[in-house]
Amino acid sequence: MAIVLEKEAVSKEAENGKQSMLFVTLVSIIAALGGLLFGFDTAVVSGAIGFLEQRFGLNDFQVGWAVSSMIVGSVTGAAISGYFSERFGRKKVLMAAALLFVIGSLGSALQDTFTGYIIFRIIGGIGIGITSTICPVYNAEIAPAKHRGRLVALNQLAIVTGIFLVYFVNMWIAGMGDDAWDVSTAWRWMFAVGAVPGLLFLVLLFLIPESPRWLIKQGRAQEALPILLKVHGEEPAKREVLEIKASFQNESASIKELFSPGIRIAVLVGVMLAVLQHLTGINAIMYYAPVIFKDMGLGVDASLTQTIWIGLINLLFTILSVWLIDKVGRKTLLLIGSALMTVCLAIIGAAFQMGLTSGPLVLILILMYVASFAISLGPVVWVMLSEIFPNRIRGKAVAIASMALWAGDYLVSQGFPPLLSSAGAATTFWIFGIISLFTFIFTWRKIPETKGKTLEEMENMWSEKA
Repeated sequence: MAIVLEKEAVSKEAENGKQSMLFVTLVSIIAALGGLLFGFDTAVVSGAIGFLEQRFGLNDFQVGWAVSSMIVGSVTGAAISGYFSERFGRKKVLMAAALLFVIGSLGSALQDTFTGYIIFRIIGGIGIGITSTICPVYNAEIAPAKHRGRLVALNQLAIVTGIFLVYFVNMWIAGMGDDAWDVSTAWRWMFAVGAVPGLLFLVLLFLIPESPRWLIKQGRAQEALPILLKVHGEEPAKREVLEIKASFQNESASIKELFSPGIRIAVLVGVMLAVLQHLTGINAIMYYAPVIFKDMGLGVDASLTQTIWIGLINLLFTILSVWLIDKVGRKTLLLIGSALMTVCLAIIGAAFQMGLTSGPLVLILILMYVASFAISLGPVVWVMLSEIFPNRIRGKAVAIASMALWAGDYLVSQGFPPLLSSAGAATTFWIFGIISLFTFIFTWRKIPETKGKTLEEMENMWSEKA
């Protein structure tokens, strides 16, 4: 009889575990759709930039500004995300961000002046900056520790899914008319389509709960407990509430808290990872892939087709990373990825230096580079930014790291066209290779492994390093 009861208890516990995981996964997928907006904007501008250049008669600096203006908005969005998400909650701020993205997408499409286009790109960028900061934080705060890496990495999976899908959309729209129609109209449709994922994200946000950790911080533990019950089950949920409450004790309202012993190390690691994610050159590839391939002698249609290959590899290897991140660990993936990126970029630079760009070599190496990024810096950085900071300063710290991330993105997207023109492709890719090598060394020496640790355990880890 006792054995039967024990089997029934185990079976019931397993069933509850499946239901909890289903709930957390569905909620995390909805929140991660914010990454789809980021991915859409990254890819849509790569298809539109050539048409914008002709439509408005842009020079190299203006081409960079047409791409990076959105990032100025993203820096702003990241900067304000911490304050507003702490005051109003993660869910409401994400809704506002979705609305800003819709306005920015439609506004960019309707403009007849370059200045008007820039203004609405910045507005949409504010929404992107907020979602890029808050979506990973939300998923980290609702996920069980053993599945947190995978669930937070859904954000990066959504980003690359958006990139991949929009490459097809760009090619389809560009093929609807002749060259003159592309310059006058195609780019407008490319941006306007962004309103669709923005509205979808806004509607689905009504279906998810508020972050339980934010609710407890606001003294609303009675609202957080039912959410944690769905995530963990009864006893673990009660323990989680007590641990979260304890983590908020001795909270400092001052930003000086970010520079206290232990915490400042976490902030330094987060900021460095955020900057390095972009300074290794990924968005030079993502934003300007059609331009790079055209410079290699490919036509417009062929360059857009090659760009789809980049999107496919990015998607497939991000899926692989989502599967590996809670098995292999964050640090191991960063080391493998940054090492392979260094090798690929060095050889790409050599190929351009020796004029070996007419064959498949450069395309294969670019695809290998994208695969290496997709399995490492792409998802792992977002996961680590969402988990390495203690509860009491997470909103502020992630906002600072996200600002650094977008600043790195701005430097690459604004600086790539003039750097490519002045220094040449070989030197440009070698610079990215040197930064990738530095990323490997920094990871090896300074990055701790965070796999399997609860968010509350993170604080003790950094305190020990103080």
